[in-house]
Parts: sequence; C-alpha cells; structure tokens
Amino acid sequence: MAETMTIRGDLEFLARAGHLFSSVREEFVCAAVDLRTWPRPDAGRSARARVRASGVQHVRKLMSPLALADEPGRAHLREMAEAGARVRIAAGALPHETIIIDHRYAILAGPADPQGREYTVTTAPALVGGVYTLFEAVWEAATDLGTFLRAERPRLDTASRTILRALGSGATDESAARELGMSLRTYRRRVADLLTALDAGSRFQAGLRAGELGLKG
Repeated sequence: MAETMTIRGDLEFLARAGHLFSSVREEFVCAAVDLRTWPRPDAGRSARARVRASGVQHVRKLMSPLALADEPGRAHLREMAEAGARVRIAAGALPHETIIIDHRYAILAGPADPQGREYTVTTAPALVGGVYTLFEAVWEAATDLGTFLRAERPRLDTASRTILRALGSGATDESAARELGMSLRTYRRRVADLLTALDAGSRFQAGLRAGELGLKG
C-alpha cells in the first residue's frame, strides 16, 4: 500500500481498504459521529458478533452523542460494550472521524458528500502517531457509555418544554414567542440555552436528544 492514499466513495473504500478491518492484530480504535460513518465488509453481523469474531483484545469506540439519538444506535453500542469493546461518548465535537489499526494504519473520513465521502488512508508513522495522540486526548475527556446513559437528565422547566414542542411542530420563532409571552430576542436566547442543555448542535438534534432522554411532551 502507498504511504498515503485518498479514496472517494464507500464502494472504492471497501475495495481498496476493506481488507484492513480483518488485518487487526492487537488494537482497533475508532472515532465517529454516528454509526453511518464507516462502511464495513461485515455490516450484516451484529455488533457483538463483530467484536467476538475479530479476536482483537483492545477495541475502543469513541462516539459523538448523536450516535445515541435512536434506540438502534444505543442498542448497537451497548452490544459492543457487552462483547468487550470499550465505548465512550465524546464531551464535544470530534476533531476528526478516524480509525487507527495497530498503530500502523490511520484512516480519516472526510465530510459527507453527495459524490461520495472521501477517505484518506496512511501508513506514514508521523501521521499515524499524530492522529493517535489526538484520539487519546479526546478519549481521556470522554465519558464511559454506561455512565453517560445513567447520567441525570437535564432539568427542563415548563417554558423549555413548550419551546421544545414548538421546535418539533415547526412553528415560527415569532408565533412561538407570542405563545410564551416573550420577546423574539428572549425566545431565541432561550432556544440557544436549550440547545446547550441538550448538547445539541441544531434544533433538529435537540428534538432527537429530547426524545432519547424522554423529555418531550
């Protein structure tokens, strides 16, 4: 394999780099925003089967909170943890979505693109080491999956819940502010505070996060 190569699209990625997933000897670490980031040749297997079939002792998965936005995602990560993988949830946005295999290969995923996501695969020791160091820093600040799921739910007052329902209904800011008897400026500030409380990067994500925590209604 070339020291560094760029691959466009999932099919090409699997054709040219899919074999790396079965080459792991000691350690497999992965950072991803959600469970759709990385195409896998064994996608049909359950999470538990993937971990056990690999025979790798050290598997670490570092995920964004968005990976827990729906029950299938939560169940997948719980299965991985039960099978022996260490799973943590990042405290904030991930600087890169990456896979590192045995300190030998690093794979970086570019942003989603209608033409196909771009992947960079490298064996350059300096690059692999740098990416690994960055992964470790974010890993140390992240929260264990079990602890994250047991964490206390955000305390939302009546106004916050009303705002959440307004966001889900598609109501305009102006009409929602009138319903709550707030100025438009105050309403938008409350929306921003709500996104922070729910660790959401958008109004849509706030709805997903609220549903995950059972805070709607």
